[in-house]
Amino acid sequence: MTPAARIQTAIEILDEIVGGAPAERSLTRWARSARHAGSKDRAAVRDLVFDILRRWWSSAVRGGNLSGRARMIGYLRETGGDLDAIFTGARYAPAPLTDAEILAGDEPEGSDRFDAPDWLLPQLRQSLGDDCDAVLEALRHRAPVHVRVNTRRMSRDEAREALAAEDIASQPAALCDTALDITSNPRRLQSTQAYRDGTIELQDAASQAIVDLLPLSGAQMVLDYCAGGGGKTLAMAARHDATYHAHDADPKRLADLPERAIRAGVRVDLRQTSALEVAYDLVLTDVPCSGSGAWRRAPEGKIRFMPERLDQLADLQSRILGDAWARVRPGGHLAYATCSLLDAENGDQVARFLGSHDAQPVVERRFTPLDGGDGFFCAVLKKL
Repeated sequence: MTPAARIQTAIEILDEIVGGAPAERSLTRWARSARHAGSKDRAAVRDLVFDILRRWWSSAVRGGNLSGRARMIGYLRETGGDLDAIFTGARYAPAPLTDAEILAGDEPEGSDRFDAPDWLLPQLRQSLGDDCDAVLEALRHRAPVHVRVNTRRMSRDEAREALAAEDIASQPAALCDTALDITSNPRRLQSTQAYRDGTIELQDAASQAIVDLLPLSGAQMVLDYCAGGGGKTLAMAARHDATYHAHDADPKRLADLPERAIRAGVRVDLRQTSALEVAYDLVLTDVPCSGSGAWRRAPEGKIRFMPERLDQLADLQSRILGDAWARVRPGGHLAYATCSLLDAENGDQVARFLGSHDAQPVVERRFTPLDGGDGFFCAVLKKL
């Protein structure tokens, strides 16, 4: 595919997303039907679509309307694309710009400038303070690719050498001493020997730094209550020997965790709610949230996010905290984590919980993209 043909394909996919189609579904449908498209074409189209999802509102303002074509025009105007060379009407290329399109478009202001939901911007400003503008700007760009080195297998320096031998460059990530920042060929990671043998796992550096905060020393029974794919479960098990139980409200999300644990050389037992213990030394609750700290990885989340959903999440988070607290033994710890930037899901939730439970705060930490990874929050509470 030519660069112009890739752009036209991205425009068509964006129009489906504007119409309400999930981005991943549209990309998958196209990839399955486009037999002429090679792996580089599929990656390029995906990158274009996600770049514009990150700049959903600003690209529309710069392009003059809400269509996929207008958003592509707006995106290319911001990033310095040669519109005349792309919009030629040649085979598979977008049609030439109309006079109206040439004249359309403005510089975005307010929430459009920062590509944030307009109703949520005041809460983001209150939560992030002076860092708000810089954080929101970071969320308009691609996220770094990090891996976690399984130090049961080899050291971080050894992992760097192993990846370099397969033409993947990396550098130590400052947030965590198990994290590497991948600086070239990130799409090759899952085909490397280091990935296949469990030496590395894809995991954001801030997510790894959350595990640094957990009181694992001396813990014998550990529960990852909202385990999702199990990345933090594996990270804990790589650092400390204990009995690990992984649980999720949607057990299908844990389907590949046993195989990944075997690769990593650790043991993790999957548990249904009815089979959970009631006396864990540590319970981690990485709760469902807005995902605002990870919007650059999953930008569609901010496009679909509505006020009523934030209220629903706050209620769910409160219920999960109560359920998880009942599983912690006296003297044990509960860790509450989100990938949110919002006080409403972070410190405010913890403060309400402390007001009604016999708990002692041990540590509270927030990470933003300015720290080098995704936005995360973690509070550790001791049960008295």
